[in-house]
Amino acid sequence: MDEHERIAKAAQQVDKRIGFYVHSVVFLLVCGGLAAVNLFATPEVWWAQWPFLGWGVAVVFHGLCAFGNGPNV
Repeated sequence: MDEHERIAKAAQQVDKRIGFYVHSVVFLLVCGGLAAVNLFATPEVWWAQWPFLGWGVAVVFHGLCAFGNGPNV
């Protein structure tokens, strides 16, 4: 592997990690908003856990792909 290929591969890895960080921040902001809506609109029923759980699983898999040796998706 020559220098150019290593630099391209490193840049691709950095892009994956930045994408994961952006995804994580959006997840936290949206989940915070959903929790606020849940608490103010229907405090007697805690429904916000379901979007947190589903989307949280996706964020975990995104992290595994960004930082591990997962598939290139």
